[in-house]
Amino acid sequence: MIAVVSDTHADGEYILDGAVARSVRRAETVVHAGDFTSEAALEAVQRESDRLYAVHGNADDATVTERLPPARVFEEGGVRFAVTHTQRGGEMGLVYFGRERGADVVISGHTHRPLAKRVEGLLLVNPGSHEQPRGGHRTYAELSVEKGSVEGAIRTTDGTAVSRIAVEGRSASGDGQ
Repeated sequence: MIAVVSDTHADGEYILDGAVARSVRRAETVVHAGDFTSEAALEAVQRESDRLYAVHGNADDATVTERLPPARVFEEGGVRFAVTHTQRGGEMGLVYFGRERGADVVISGHTHRPLAKRVEGLLLVNPGSHEQPRGGHRTYAELSVEKGSVEGAIRTTDGTAVSRIAVEGRSASGDGQ
């Protein structure tokens, strides 16, 4: 399972809790799409995860941006993921970002709003913010990958699924918004 979080925005000491913490601990892979804000938040997520793919965001302090790249790519079960915090050009900017990296799925953050949407053959996933949502629930995402297929959900921090996610290889699809 892949746990996906973003936009922690934690100053000072930070401890993951609730369903997000359980998801991160259970996951084989954890993705953080930026804006830890503090090194304490980065280290809290690192302590709870065995394999973390994280990028820095626009609100991260220098101790975080020095340790993390602005973008990264990884593969899991035959699916290629590209991760960034934000990309100019909105959804189409994220599509171009993903295409440049040969991705099937693009994971981003920044808006604090959850999104799972197919655009131009790519699945765009934004887990929202598990700490500071904008106009909605605190959310994160869980994905499972098997034989080139991805399924999952965007969940509230109590674990309730608010939208489903599905993608097959390069023919991405998602029905959540």
